[in-house]
Amino acid sequence: MSTFNSAPALAPVLELRGISKAFTGVQALNAVSLKLYPGEVHTLMGQNGAGKSTLIKVLTGVYVPDQGQILLEGRAIRPSSTLAAQKLGISTVYQEVNLCPNLSVAENIFIGRYPHKAGRIDWASMTAQATLLLERLQVRIDVTRPLASYPLAVQQMVAISRALLGSAKVLILDEPTSSLDEKEVDLLFAVLRDLRQQGMAILFVTHFLDQTYAISDRITVMRNGEREGEYACSELSRIELVNRMVGAAAGAESHPQTPPSALRASTQPEAGKLPAFLRALGLGRRGSLTPIDIEVRKGELLGLAGLLGAGRTELARLLFGADKADSGSITVDGARRQFASPRDAIAAGIGFCSEDRKHEGAVLDLSVRENMMLALQARMGILRAIPLKRQQELAHEYVKALGIKTASIETPIGSLSGGNQQKVLLARWLVTQPQMMILDEPTRGIDVRAKQEIMDYVATLCRQGMSILFISSELAEVLRVSDRIVVMRDRKTAGEYPRNALDESSVLQVIAAGEAHV
Repeated sequence: MSTFNSAPALAPVLELRGISKAFTGVQALNAVSLKLYPGEVHTLMGQNGAGKSTLIKVLTGVYVPDQGQILLEGRAIRPSSTLAAQKLGISTVYQEVNLCPNLSVAENIFIGRYPHKAGRIDWASMTAQATLLLERLQVRIDVTRPLASYPLAVQQMVAISRALLGSAKVLILDEPTSSLDEKEVDLLFAVLRDLRQQGMAILFVTHFLDQTYAISDRITVMRNGEREGEYACSELSRIELVNRMVGAAAGAESHPQTPPSALRASTQPEAGKLPAFLRALGLGRRGSLTPIDIEVRKGELLGLAGLLGAGRTELARLLFGADKADSGSITVDGARRQFASPRDAIAAGIGFCSEDRKHEGAVLDLSVRENMMLALQARMGILRAIPLKRQQELAHEYVKALGIKTASIETPIGSLSGGNQQKVLLARWLVTQPQMMILDEPTRGIDVRAKQEIMDYVATLCRQGMSILFISSELAEVLRVSDRIVVMRDRKTAGEYPRNALDESSVLQVIAAGEAHV
């Protein structure tokens, strides 16, 4: 592990020493240490599952650590709840604004802490204090208006004002920019710089590289529940940061920060290019995805590579109508289409296996057969029931074709292994006979053999003419199976490459480069 030794001369406001936390069968944190100093923005970086969220929950009293110490201004503390942490001066603003949109701005700031006078709420004092708190953040609004009447960026400022109410010593921002556009991010960062000038210690958690370098003084990288290292932002290049996050070999660090010219995507059309099945132009969603162009061709497997939060899942959801785009157009097989809901995408011949198998995929209490029929029934409509005999025929056919290990097609899917659950979800869409499949992390959390079986079957579907959009956090898997690869970073495309143009090291270069070559 690396350590940044040029620490500020001031004593740390908050210090974590050897924090460990385990859950059943999982070591979420292992001897993690961290120091937050006054007047600095300290950014916490790491891939999904690195331990960032667990560390924040330990800091804010949601979890009690199994081992280690938390020191606030040199004094050992052990917060047992978020309220206890707040009283100690540790305040948190989360990714989602957890306030009450129907209440006024002032009421949201003071919920649970209303000023009183003569046994009643002192509305005039509350309004005046709320106005002053927001002015401290350079926000001048009518605090008597409902919170819902203001944009999300202002709501974030209200959440920060609430966090700063009282004697806050440490401000923790957990993915606060995930739903903000560029102008709103600029506004938030202006506020953070002002708070830094006032001596506040700020822990900033993000997965956006550009934002990390725009606001950070120091960076702590976490990987697999451990602190990989602590670095001065000015001394850590983007490619080095990405390498440390994903655990790339040290040799990858010797590459330049921009891809070699031979690897840059060509703007010339490929000879004998397959016809497009789906083409999206300027497709975007405010606070979610910068407008992008993308094309999925007939009979090809298009891989999407990128770090967590790069915009891959957001793109998949827009293409399937699960989220509504506010810019751009989609053409399917030459016809302009508008996807107001997933049902429209299904009707256009598109299927979607979500990365969230538990909440957006398998209905655990339903049988294998019932889970397989859900998408087909949705396409046919509630008034056209699929005969039971036909359901059974289809279920048996795909259990055999995909090698699903189940005692019966009537077995609850929740009793199957993760790999077999994933095969059932794949079968759910195949029974609709789609022309295109969007597969978002289809092999996450399943064993090696099941991964191979699923990807072999997907490759067969491609050879038979189906279009596949494949998303995976495993770079080696994306490189191995894809006919083309689109690399994404910070909610936009960063490059498009044919098979064999990239290896794992050069993908990391594209992710870290900070410029697009699409």
